[in-house]
Amino acid sequence: MRHLLISESEANIRLDKALNMLCSDLSRSQISFYIKEGKVLVNGVSQKPSYITREGDEIDLEEVEKEATLEKEDIDLDIIYEDDDIIIVNKPQGMVTHPGVGNNKHTLANALAYHSSSLSDINGEFRPGIVHRLDKDTSGLLCIAKNDAVHMFLSKELADHTMKRTYLALVRGNIKENKAKIDLPIGKDKKSPMKYAVTRDGKPSVTYFEVLKRYKTHTLIKCELETGRTHQIRVHLSYLGYPVESDPLYGEKNALPLNPNGQCLHAFQLELVHPKSKEVMTFRAPIPQYFLDILSNLEEF
Repeated sequence: MRHLLISESEANIRLDKALNMLCSDLSRSQISFYIKEGKVLVNGVSQKPSYITREGDEIDLEEVEKEATLEKEDIDLDIIYEDDDIIIVNKPQGMVTHPGVGNNKHTLANALAYHSSSLSDINGEFRPGIVHRLDKDTSGLLCIAKNDAVHMFLSKELADHTMKRTYLALVRGNIKENKAKIDLPIGKDKKSPMKYAVTRDGKPSVTYFEVLKRYKTHTLIKCELETGRTHQIRVHLSYLGYPVESDPLYGEKNALPLNPNGQCLHAFQLELVHPKSKEVMTFRAPIPQYFLDILSNLEEF
């Protein structure tokens, strides 16, 4: 643990820049990682990298052991598209997007590090090029940035809702509406640290959905995200009484015997403006076989 004090020379600047000045032995990526992982406390409180320091601020920095470096792993990737600026990858169900507690190996990040030596490091060395993420048991498309400028452009697309992410979800129950907008705030579930919930003090969260097909016990829908909160689709649909099939957190785990791998949620389409050409590009990932097998065994409405 490092105990640091902000002096006049490090005051009135961003927290990440102040730490760069105080910790010359740490890289910019390491400092970014520590802040985003809550390893940096300012006067006992976790702050964002953009926090403006004040003279006298007391900073505690909890260092991760040196062994915590991203291991490059030769793992097959389903690359949908790649050029000098971006990679569009189809992540399989069951693969963790980036390392976290208990998941330091066999993640998409480990595979990307092996695949390319040119990736953005804005989000730190453990999330190389990763602009947005998918839950472990959600399959589908992810956009990867090959340099910091591209990463910043794509992140702005996400914030401005220019990047459109569309999912297929099989939910339990019969949805009557053909299409609807879900506008409900999402925050941490106060009863369970692993879950999120619709809460009054949560962050604004908007999901659009459209029914594609109805079955006797299920509904197949298309969902489009306006915001990108953690577990957003799963939380919204569960709150409305239509949990994603086999969702272990927000529904009934492995409710269907044909689906032992997790929730039936697939990010099948990604539309974005290319950071260099400014061309609108649309990518699609085929529906996984396990998903098709489940649909073929459901009785139609």
